[in-house]
Amino acid sequence: MLPAFLATVLFSVSAVSGNRLARWLGGNLANFARLLLATLLLALWAHSFGSGLQGAALPIFFMSGCIGFGLGDLALYQALPRIGSRLTILLVQCLAAPFAALTEWIWLGTTLTPAELLSGAVILTGVGLAVAPREHLHLPTKTLVCGVCFGVLAALGQGWGAVLSRKAYDTAALAGESIDGMTAAYQRILGGVLIAGLPMLWLLLRGRTRDPMRIRVGNDAGPGIWRRSSGWLLVNALSGAVLGVGCYQWALETTPSGIVLPIVATTPLVIIPFAYFIEHDKPGVRSLLGGMLAVIGVIGLTLAAR
Repeated sequence: MLPAFLATVLFSVSAVSGNRLARWLGGNLANFARLLLATLLLALWAHSFGSGLQGAALPIFFMSGCIGFGLGDLALYQALPRIGSRLTILLVQCLAAPFAALTEWIWLGTTLTPAELLSGAVILTGVGLAVAPREHLHLPTKTLVCGVCFGVLAALGQGWGAVLSRKAYDTAALAGESIDGMTAAYQRILGGVLIAGLPMLWLLLRGRTRDPMRIRVGNDAGPGIWRRSSGWLLVNALSGAVLGVGCYQWALETTPSGIVLPIVATTPLVIIPFAYFIEHDKPGVRSLLGGMLAVIGVIGLTLAAR
């Protein structure tokens, strides 16, 4: 359970820094830049201390990255400007767990006990209570439907990517191999960079290096934009795709995704103190009540897993 909790905290930091980064660079460029930097950092680890690009599970980890890092994050960054961060995170975190559990049950035959299913449902209910937004009701129907569809696709990407990672670890175990979380994250992110690079190539060929769906905050364009955003880019890459995914892969190595993902689903709640100090976003009573309910669910899930 420890690596899942560590991943949750790191993903919270990544979400806050990613929100700031996307406002400066735009969705597609921010996503590609942080994946590229994270790939370089993970490559240093994997080729120095890990197994690099070796292992029987490499093709499966690569495919997991194509779906999770690639298609999932592309959909995520298209949902954000349409329906906002809170509704997007709600859809992704709450739907990824049942998607993954159902897929793993059908494909890998992994079953969960009734107590584990109940605890997971309590966690998701708490997350939904805490972060369910109200302001999306004023959005045009077409924008809302399109954004929700992208959010569902992002949840599918995250859930299916997690299941493929579980399958990759099974493949490695059958081959008598052991792979650490950072190396697994490196092998996954290569697929993500490939998929994320396709929209950037398309934009470059069309002569548009900035995302048309970017969220503008004042007059932030100009040659100094990379200098101002470099710190957030480093924090986002380290907390998300490097250390965060490393802990995430560590958790999936030993624990079914139907248990890992509900814990990671509490990320919107862990964001609350970070958002309060960095973005001055004060949580309401509903957020605090939902957080307490989610924590109760996590405690129940931990006891049930034991």
